[in-house]
Amino acid sequence: MPPHAKQPLLKNLPGVDHVLEKTREDDRFATVPRQVLVTSIRTVLDRLRQDILMDKKNAVDEAFILTETAASCRQKLTPKLLSLVNATGVVLHTNLGRALLCKDALENIQKIAASYSNLELNVATGKRGLRYTAVEELICELTGAQAAIAVNNNAGAVLLALNTLAKDTEVVVSRGELVEIGGSFRVPDVMSKSGCCLKEVGTTNRTHLKDYRNAVTEHTGLFLKVHASNYRIEGFTASVELEALVSLGKDHDIPVMEDLGSGTLVDFSLYGLPREPLVSDSVAAGADVVTFSGDKLLGGPQAGIIVGKKQAIERIKANPLTRALRIDKLTLAALEATLRLYREEDRAVQEIPTLRMLTMTFEETCRRAASLKKILENIQGPVGTIALADLDSRPGGGSFPALRLPTRCVTLKPAAMSVAALERRMRLSTPAIIARIENDRYVMDPRTIQPGQETIISSTLETVLATP
Repeated sequence: MPPHAKQPLLKNLPGVDHVLEKTREDDRFATVPRQVLVTSIRTVLDRLRQDILMDKKNAVDEAFILTETAASCRQKLTPKLLSLVNATGVVLHTNLGRALLCKDALENIQKIAASYSNLELNVATGKRGLRYTAVEELICELTGAQAAIAVNNNAGAVLLALNTLAKDTEVVVSRGELVEIGGSFRVPDVMSKSGCCLKEVGTTNRTHLKDYRNAVTEHTGLFLKVHASNYRIEGFTASVELEALVSLGKDHDIPVMEDLGSGTLVDFSLYGLPREPLVSDSVAAGADVVTFSGDKLLGGPQAGIIVGKKQAIERIKANPLTRALRIDKLTLAALEATLRLYREEDRAVQEIPTLRMLTMTFEETCRRAASLKKILENIQGPVGTIALADLDSRPGGGSFPALRLPTRCVTLKPAAMSVAALERRMRLSTPAIIARIENDRYVMDPRTIQPGQETIISSTLETVLATP
């Protein structure tokens, strides 16, 4: 379009006030806040202006402007954080929010959020108290630790502990334990930010006690052990047990810290899964400090939990960084309710969603898959080929890295569209259904589909398949 032809189009674009006046006659805008409406109008007009200048638009239509404004308003008024259905089979899916909270935690959050609380009030004395007392006694009871504190996440816990115990000193750690987890979180980087100097010992696959012993100098401030919770090194390997490292630390008066990463209070080997190190094992081994996550194998809210010897934990509590990393009352409410369930392990395994999904038997997944398949077979219209397939679920969240959980899934080969198109439409639906594709089939894993969500999947699928 020649430049002179664009000018009339640009001139005919209505002003914001004119479009705003037109919206008053349109029911689509009756409940839209004025600020949102004005911003949307400006966005639409600016986009139209650019389209005209770039020859993407050769006409201006008032009805089109109102329709685009309505769409913009809907987009702005839709919450960005959305509830969705996880049909991937990945239990601790980091992108989908990791651990689901148990019923007790949700109820406690609502109760604490709806009223004032004794967050930092000692009701017995009437004086100021510490927020950590809400969970410290429980954590110590469940782990055997002398003291405990909870901060905003495990990266924060590691940063805080290192900064407190080993700032301006050397921290000795095995090369095979310099891990990186999701979001480019690397142990060496956190160590650097904490003010420590990293001193690597051993090799990627083999580290011996003598490597730690030979690394000790007058500048050594801490021995750090990091659990390989999100990877495995197999074959010709060697590592130093925590007990041996603690003994060496005592000989040289050097504290020992272990970052468990996921961390668990349940012996999963009792439920047919590989045994992950218990937090209580590390405490019993004599570590001065142990850190682990709240929203992984614990099945609670995002938090970094620090347990250990009283002297070390008291120093951590006194660190000014503790305030910057502290958790809020809602996290404390959820964490306390989750921890209380662990007093009865059978109840914890049944009522904490993460534990329930991880320990779900193959037979249970078969029953759930058969039920979902039956529901989907009642969908009206051309659906495609619905079948059952024995596949695997994954724990996710940087835990049990090599573990695959045998699961029976429901698969779908749609009749009227590609599998990729189906996956996209389901993902963009409301609520979003997140599944996976394997062998050119749309796979729905019942392990992570919550009770009652089968009907949501069915109705969403029926709508998607019926849409041209």
